[in-house]
Amino acid sequence: MTDRFRVIIVDDHPLLREGVAHALSREPDIDVVAQGATRDEAIKLTRTFSPDMIVLDIGIPGGGHAAAQAISEASPATKIVVLTASAEEDDLMAALKAGARAYILKGISARELIGVLRGVWEGERYVAPTLAASLLSDMTASPPALHQTMGPLGALTVRERQILEQVAGGLSNKEIGYSLHLSEKTIKYYMTNILQKLRVRNRVEAAVLVQRSARGVAPVQGA
Repeated sequence: MTDRFRVIIVDDHPLLREGVAHALSREPDIDVVAQGATRDEAIKLTRTFSPDMIVLDIGIPGGGHAAAQAISEASPATKIVVLTASAEEDDLMAALKAGARAYILKGISARELIGVLRGVWEGERYVAPTLAASLLSDMTASPPALHQTMGPLGALTVRERQILEQVAGGLSNKEIGYSLHLSEKTIKYYMTNILQKLRVRNRVEAAVLVQRSARGVAPVQGA
């Protein structure tokens, strides 16, 4: 992996798109190689430039979800980042299913956006904390009988569910430990157990599994 990564930005609002491009172009490790406004342009530009990352809005003409799906299939090395105003869970789930590595809500600061993009470039995944928290809200609000039908989630202890909810709320291990009067090392231990029980690789995948279970969708191994 090189120190710099190449980015395409696709949004049908020129002022926002150009503002994002300007902010990213000022960073020494980010090259904005092209801009577009539609699904077809997103696909064409990806084929032309083979970028490391594409930042797109799901509301673009032709559909951002369709663009993400096509790009994921045609250029799997291109990391897809959704930057959108939609806080709908259905849009989040559709974006993740289409291959998005991150789901960011517009209104985020330029500094935060750059930080998320760097994290994605390094292999991380990201979901806006407010959305991640809502995905997990059903888990703690549901009666015990429902938890027993939630597959791997039913194996979590009450403490593990507490921790998972706070992780989804954007808290660090240290902050969770402070909240629950536990050491950071203990929280790390719990997180290891949680991910193993859910058979997922990271926190975002855990949130997705919760949402699938709440909707009665069978979990996908390795998803």
